[in-house]
Parts: sequence; C-alpha cells; structure tokens
Amino acid sequence: MATWNIDPTHSEIQFKVRHLVISTVTGYFRSFNGTVKSDGEGFEGADISFEADIDSIDTNNSDRDTHLKSDDFFNAEKFPKMKFESTSFKNTGGDDYELTGNLTIRDVTKEVTLEVTHGGTVDDPYGQTKAGFEINGTINRKEFNLKWNAVTEAGNVVVGDNVKLHMNVQVVENEPVEA
Repeated sequence: MATWNIDPTHSEIQFKVRHLVISTVTGYFRSFNGTVKSDGEGFEGADISFEADIDSIDTNNSDRDTHLKSDDFFNAEKFPKMKFESTSFKNTGGDDYELTGNLTIRDVTKEVTLEVTHGGTVDDPYGQTKAGFEINGTINRKEFNLKWNAVTEAGNVVVGDNVKLHMNVQVVENEPVEA
C-alpha cells in the first residue's frame, strides 16, 4: 500500500460560480490537505480523502470572503472544514478516471462524481516520486445548504446555483517505513 500526500505548494483548489448571470467569480481554498492510498503501480481503486479549511477561502475580495464564511454560506465558525472521502476511483480509459465519493459541506454530505485526468508520475530531482491530477466537476450549492441569494431590481439572480470545481493536484509518495 502506497500513501501519497497532497503537495500544497504545487496544487490549487478552485471554484467558479456565476455572478449576476453575466460573469463568473473565481475563488480558491488556500489551506487544504489530502491523501491518496493506492495498491500496486496504478491508482485504480485508490482511497482518496481531502479537506479544505473554510476560513482560507479567497475570492480576491475581503468583503465577499467574509460573507462566504458567514452563516449565509459556509458558516466557517460552526463548520470549519469541507471534506471529501472517496467510495470509488475507476479508470475510464487511458489516463482518465471517475472519482465518486461523499462531499461534506456544512452539515450536509452528498455523493458527487468528478472527472479526473492523471497527468503522469515522475521522480523529481530530489528523489521523490510525484503524480499529478486534474479534477473537474459541478455541484449545486443549494444541495449543501449554501442557500443565500438575492435578486436584482431587474430580476437577475445574484449568485448562480451551480458551482464548477477545478483542482490541479500534485501528490508526493511517502517513503515506506521499515518494520
């Protein structure tokens, strides 16, 4: 069994949501961690866990970030982490995988399926084995009790329901421990 840890300096966790129907706001979680536990050479069937600190949300606007951390959205004080635990990681051909698991935001856990592309596995100049993955998916924020909304005078919704998730993740294999 190989254990791989997310390398936060070479990874990013991003989300995009429509604003006023006419544009998209992009945000990041700046503090996160996760592991991949795999058997053998490949990653099929790997157990994947991930969590992000809600307080690390960054949309390049401090007022908006404060609002997102409030009870209108994530309620970072009561629910400080967003968590994911895989239930399935299946190869769908070549370097493509389907990742299914339970995503917990606030006090709601729902099954989600994400598309994953394995970018490759290499040994870096320092002798560490690293693997890269690009992960994409979409969730409906209202299913996770992120329900705040407003409507403009013209009738446009301020925040869209669908949130696009995009993650570029590099993992580092732990050195096996001698018994």
